[in-house]
Amino acid sequence: MLGSGFSQDDSAYLPHWWLVTVCQGLNLILTSFAFSIRPRFLGAAFVRFWPVLLTVYAAFICSSSVVDIVAEKALAVKACLDILSLPGAVLMLIYGIRHSHHEEGHGGSGNGLYKPLNTEADSEVADSDSQVTPFAKAGFFSRMSFWWLNPLMKMGYEKPLEDNDMPLLGATDRAQNQYLMFMEKLNREKQSPSHATPSFFWTIVSCHKRAILVSGFCALLKVLTLSTGPMLLKAFINVSLGKGSFKYEGFVLAAVMFVCKFCESLSQRQWYFRTRRLGLQVRSFLSAAIYKKQQKLSNAAKMKHSSGEIMNYVTVDAYRIGEFPYWFHQTWTTSVQLCIALAILYNAVGAAMLSSLVVIIITVLCNAPLAKLQHKYQSKLMEAQDVRLKAMTESLVHMKVLKLYAWEAHFKKVIEGLREVEYKWLTAFQLRRAYNSFLFWSSPVLVSAATFLTCYLLKIPLDASNVFTFVATLRLVQDPIRQIPDVIGVVIQAKVAFTRISKFLDAPELNGQARKKYYFGIDYPIAMNSCSFSWDENPLKPTLKNINLAVKVGEKVAICGEVGSGKSTLLAAVLGEVPKTEGTVCFY
Repeated sequence: MLGSGFSQDDSAYLPHWWLVTVCQGLNLILTSFAFSIRPRFLGAAFVRFWPVLLTVYAAFICSSSVVDIVAEKALAVKACLDILSLPGAVLMLIYGIRHSHHEEGHGGSGNGLYKPLNTEADSEVADSDSQVTPFAKAGFFSRMSFWWLNPLMKMGYEKPLEDNDMPLLGATDRAQNQYLMFMEKLNREKQSPSHATPSFFWTIVSCHKRAILVSGFCALLKVLTLSTGPMLLKAFINVSLGKGSFKYEGFVLAAVMFVCKFCESLSQRQWYFRTRRLGLQVRSFLSAAIYKKQQKLSNAAKMKHSSGEIMNYVTVDAYRIGEFPYWFHQTWTTSVQLCIALAILYNAVGAAMLSSLVVIIITVLCNAPLAKLQHKYQSKLMEAQDVRLKAMTESLVHMKVLKLYAWEAHFKKVIEGLREVEYKWLTAFQLRRAYNSFLFWSSPVLVSAATFLTCYLLKIPLDASNVFTFVATLRLVQDPIRQIPDVIGVVIQAKVAFTRISKFLDAPELNGQARKKYYFGIDYPIAMNSCSFSWDENPLKPTLKNINLAVKVGEKVAICGEVGSGKSTLLAAVLGEVPKTEGTVCFY
């Protein structure tokens, strides 16, 4: 019905030329109406939606005219005008999106006659906002094409960049905001009756689920567009052999390949950028959470988590968790890409694909014990690294004592022994990782050899179409298989890091219930009544027993006693650093 209505010398649809003219006129009227009013009357969604609808309509008219020109080999003025309507509609679409984004950025106030009264107070805020990275205010097309980087690139081309030239982070990327959001989610899950022990991993996922879903969609789109390569290659070979389905199939395949490769490149860049940005956000609030937790650790927790271990949490574990979002989508896209590749192989070589599947399954099964050993050695390596960092930190802190008693050689020998232990576990971990890499890097060769051997034994005919499709599909198999060792290693390291940091964040804290907000009129800001304090967890062995103390406002109190009598313990008890076993303590 539609094909019979193509115009032979005028427009896209000759029998309904009046309807096309009316629709184009209505489009122009509604478009001018949409851009002449403010978004506060119709909303920014309408201003964005209408240019999209106009672009789709123009693309349909343009494609119809192109097909008419190619089929009839006749060029008409009206058809040329129909084709030129598409670039104009695209420009209108870009303008509509930028216009609505501009209106939203100004708070939806479209009247320039209004001016806020606190202009001077807001001038500093405006100056700080002008220094924020353009990414925070970039639109959809700017973020997808990385157009927001152009001002910084231009400045770097003109002169060497300095610290003052670097823009500030946006509000969503700042460590303070990320930390507050994380702690709010964590405290909410702790208070929930269904989550007695909240999962540290799922708390991070709930904080950034939107970013994870968007980056996951980009990863899926990249895998799907990458998988179209072998199928398009097979279609091209069939066209070259004269087996095309229709006359201009080659042009259509070229256009489809261009669109697929464009989407593949775009989705891959967005996948990498969004996951790296998410990793930096996770690393920033983890570092802040570790720092805040370190200030509130109880004495018993400080004995279990030394300063060297805490340093390791920030520099090593938080870094590995920050790298994990990039590899997170690799864990499932690898399986998806393998399944798609096996389906294409089955379409190309038939039952010979089963030999490829058997080789892949054997490779994965052989990897299972190696993965367990990697996890074991990674845990031992981190423990040895904690012990070595603890010894080095204590040596640096007490360097004066080491020099005074000439203990440098002894402590050097101790640290070298700890390094040998760490080196032993590091060697064991890297050797297992090397075995794993060798196993998976050799599997593509085994897959291709097994497949061709099966084709020979089963007498499956191999022509140019099958062979080239198989070779192109082999790349889809090679990439995920070769990435499996790296994915396994990163997952193991992230799992160990999650366990260590979650254990640290769940450590007991100082008792801050005795501290109360200061208010005027109180006589004794520090008051202890029959209190006992103990550094140990056993309340039967108190360090200080039956302490009564009352300090008035402005009163100067001196604590006297011999060495070891408990003066420092009493001051630590006032600060809440010593656990109270009995009595009441109040300080304001």
